[in-house]
Amino acid sequence: MHEDLTYRSARELAGLLRSREISAREVVQAHLERIEAVDPAINSVVTLCADRALDEARAADERLAYGADVGPLHGLPVAHKDVHETAGLRTTFGSPLFADHVPDRDELIVERMRAAGAITIGKTNTPEFAVGSHTFNPVFGTTRNPYDPTRSAGGSSGGAAAALAAGLHPLADGSDMGGSLRNPASFTNVVGLRPSPGRVPRHPADLAWSTLGVQGPMARDVADTALLLSVIAGPDPRSPIAVPEPGSVFAGPLDRDLTGLRVAWTPDLGGSVVCERAVLDTLTPQVAVFSDLGCEVAEDAPDLDGAEDVFRTLRAWQFASRLGGLLDTDRDRLKPSIVWNIEEGRRLSGADVARAELRHTELFHRMRVFFERYDVLLLPVSQVVPFDADLEYPADIDGVPQETYLDWMRSAYFISATGCPALSVPGGFTPGGLPVGLQIVGPHLAERRVLEVGRAFEQATGFGRRRPALEPLPL
Repeated sequence: MHEDLTYRSARELAGLLRSREISAREVVQAHLERIEAVDPAINSVVTLCADRALDEARAADERLAYGADVGPLHGLPVAHKDVHETAGLRTTFGSPLFADHVPDRDELIVERMRAAGAITIGKTNTPEFAVGSHTFNPVFGTTRNPYDPTRSAGGSSGGAAAALAAGLHPLADGSDMGGSLRNPASFTNVVGLRPSPGRVPRHPADLAWSTLGVQGPMARDVADTALLLSVIAGPDPRSPIAVPEPGSVFAGPLDRDLTGLRVAWTPDLGGSVVCERAVLDTLTPQVAVFSDLGCEVAEDAPDLDGAEDVFRTLRAWQFASRLGGLLDTDRDRLKPSIVWNIEEGRRLSGADVARAELRHTELFHRMRVFFERYDVLLLPVSQVVPFDADLEYPADIDGVPQETYLDWMRSAYFISATGCPALSVPGGFTPGGLPVGLQIVGPHLAERRVLEVGRAFEQATGFGRRRPALEPLPL
C-alpha cells in the first residue's frame, strides 16, 4: 500500500524526489494504489487519469536524471478540483450539463501547479457549480468524510479535503466564496487557506474584478499549505486585482515566536452566529494554547454589521450574472439551491447592489481598524460538526432552525465579506471522533502571519497528525 509514502508531507516527498531516493513513478504509483484501495468508501477522486500520470512521472524522472532544473512540486501527484479546468481532462463542474466537457487549456491555478512540477492524477469531487458546503452532485454522487463515512466532508472543496485526509494526494487546490476551502478542511482535519482577493490570481474569470470568490491551497499541514501558496500566488497581467508580491515570500520557514502577539477570540462573532455546543466544547479549551505560547488573549469581536447583506447580495448578483443563461435554457437540470440563488440575483436592483458595495467598503475599514488592536482573530470555522451525508444541509443548530442552505455557514462567509485572509487549521475532535477546525483570520494581505500562527498552534497541539481509520479494500 506504500502508506509510508502516501502520508508523507509534500515537503518530505519533494526532498526525496530531488535527491533521487525515490522516483516520481514510485510516488504516483503509491497514490494510485491508495486511491484504488480506499476511495470507493469516500468518493473523492472522481476522474482518474492513471496512465497519463504514470507517463508524466516517467518523464519527470528522466528530466531529473539528465540534470534538468525541476520545480518545487516536482513529481508530486495532485488531483484538481472539478471546477478548475484541466486541458484534455474532463471538467464537469459537478453538473450533468457539462458531464462530457473536456477543456482545451488549463486555467491559471492548474497551469502554475503543473509548471512547478506537479503531476495531475485526476479531479476531485465538488457540488454542482461549487454551490453549497456539502459535496454531492448528480454526476458523481456524494463525497463522504474519511473520519466517519456516514458524515459530510464539507464543500465545495470536499473532494479535495477528503482525498488529503485519506492519503490520496499530498496537496490540493480549492476555491472559496462562503467557506469552500475552510469548511471541508474543518470537517476532515486538514488545512485550508482562503487568501486575500488577488493573492492567487484567477484566469479565465468572467467577473475578474470580483473579490468575493477566491482560489487557494489545501494540505495536511500548514507548511505544505504555504508551499503550495508559494507556487500559485504572485502577479499575472491577466488578472486586474492580482497582488504584485511574488509567491516566493511564502516559501521560507514559518517558525515564529508568538510572545506578545495580540489575539482576539470570539465564539459567536459578538452574537452574530450560533454554534453547536460540540463545536465550542472542542475549541474553547484550545484558546489557552495561545496563552501558553505567550500571546495576549482577549475575548472580542469585530463589528460585522452588514456582512449578511453584503455576502448574500453580491453572491446572488454573481449567480445571476454567471449562471443566469443556464436557468433560461436548462432550469430543470439545475439543483433548486442554484435556481433560488439566480432568482434572488435577478430580483436585485441597481440600488441593492450599490448598497451592498457601500457596506462592503465600510466592513473593510471596520476590520482594518479592528486589526490595529489585534494581530489575529480566532473563531470557529464551521458552526456545526460534520453532519449526516444524506442531508443537503443541517436543518437546525442545537434546535435553532436554518432556513436556507447558507445559514449554517455564517462563521465562514461573514469573514469572506471582509476580504481578510482566513486559515482553517485542525482544532481538535469531539468525543465521538469528529474533527473541528479553528479559524485564524488576519488583516488584509497578511497571509504569512496567519500561516505562522497556524503553524505554531499546529505544532503545539498535534491534532493534524491524527489519521482516519480507513480500511483498505482487498486488491
